[in-house]
Amino acid sequence: MMPIRSIILIPLMIISGSLYSQTASTTVSLTLPVVTLMDIEPTGSITLNFAAPTEAGNPLGTPTPNTSKWINYTSAIASGGLSRRITASVNKVIAGVNIRIQAAAASGAGGGTLGTSSGQVILTTTPTTIISGIGGAYTGNGANNGHALTISLATGTYANLQAQANTAVVITYTITE
Repeated sequence: MMPIRSIILIPLMIISGSLYSQTASTTVSLTLPVVTLMDIEPTGSITLNFAAPTEAGNPLGTPTPNTSKWINYTSAIASGGLSRRITASVNKVIAGVNIRIQAAAASGAGGGTLGTSSGQVILTTTPTTIISGIGGAYTGNGANNGHALTISLATGTYANLQAQANTAVVITYTITE
């Protein structure tokens, strides 16, 4: 008798639990702002110096490229918004000298739709795209996160070279749509 009662009671308990269950709901409002942030890590200046040749007839010695700088960014775009890009330019050009920059592929702790490098470019006073296709993304903060930068110098037209000492050139980076 006991097993039949158990067989009947179990389905009845399941049905009664379904009949007497309750649900509730809550509306949650949230804000996701449009975000466009970028910086260069670590802060501070770099120095690149050509070396005078030690033998007549040899060219200037090209400085070792600097690889200490990283671009970090955070980007949240509006619905249907355009992807972002980062440009670089210099405040002045030096006659006979090419200032070159290359952003590496993104690496480190970031995520999302990270940008793509444009490869090595020669900087002028006109902004040139160095990273494009940035969507909703973050690179992580500090050195070893984001895009490593290689900044180098090369002689351009030798006829235009003029001796200079401690000539400061400012590279300006801009993130934009």
